[in-house]
Amino acid sequence: MTIRLGLGLPQLRQYDLAKDVTDVARTAERIGYDSVWVYERALVPESPTQGLYGIPGLPWPDYYRGMAHPLVTLTLAAAVTERVRLGTGILVAPLHGPFQLAKALASLDAASGGRVVAGLGPGWSTDEFAAAAVRPYEERGKVLEETIDVCRAVWGPDPVSYDGRMTKIDSAVVGPKPVRPIPILVAASGRKALARVVDRGDGWIPVAMGAQAYADGWHRLQDIAAERGRTQPIERVPRVNALYSAKAYDGDDRQPFQGSADQIVADLAAHAEVGMDEVLLDLQTTPRDAQELKDVAAEVYEKARAAGL
Repeated sequence: MTIRLGLGLPQLRQYDLAKDVTDVARTAERIGYDSVWVYERALVPESPTQGLYGIPGLPWPDYYRGMAHPLVTLTLAAAVTERVRLGTGILVAPLHGPFQLAKALASLDAASGGRVVAGLGPGWSTDEFAAAAVRPYEERGKVLEETIDVCRAVWGPDPVSYDGRMTKIDSAVVGPKPVRPIPILVAASGRKALARVVDRGDGWIPVAMGAQAYADGWHRLQDIAAERGRTQPIERVPRVNALYSAKAYDGDDRQPFQGSADQIVADLAAHAEVGMDEVLLDLQTTPRDAQELKDVAAEVYEKARAAGL
């Protein structure tokens, strides 16, 4: 079965927010991509309290500096497209007030004709939490859960009522409503987080770190779903952070999705053998500008489809 292919929109500082987002979004739709996506990095600390992804000593990449706001970027794309789904992959839920985030996503879905996909995660950066979070870092999992619950309530029929730890809605009319129920994809890797996918999510949006790791995570998720009696299918949309190069990468230390379009597609095929419904290909890191990003996106798309993906 052919998988859906999604493309990450240009948010990094080598791109011109005023013109490149709309240009790339239009081009992605014309090429044939099924969706366009954004992700979130709020800041880059000059003296980080922790390494990248919380890994001690791992430096933050310079390209995170000046990253555009995900919902602003996605709104620009929505205004110039008609077909592609509009995804957040991944939005750090605890950096946003649950009610306002729910209302913003509903408004975008209504404005775009029902195309929003909400990929949400708990976050990992203590520096971002210090600057922007609605609750302490230690509560990030509970905040994500309440955010999902608030979204379900706000997107549901009026009158809306909700009584949570952070959010209190006393029988109110809240609009606009989404055109259809917005799918919620939950980022997760550990057992507790995977249980959150089973209990609250429509789908799973892991970061693809290699086909075997992806398969292991999927099997763990299936086991937890069986334990908890979930029968509803779980949509799988792995996020791929690709490092494209015009020439094939021939070093022994090559990472998954690093190298030429052929190498990226080969890694994609290995993940597809495990099974997935859609994949988010974020190719924006290595291109110098929007034109190069569009060229790379077209090449990867054509080779993926030629490979039967």
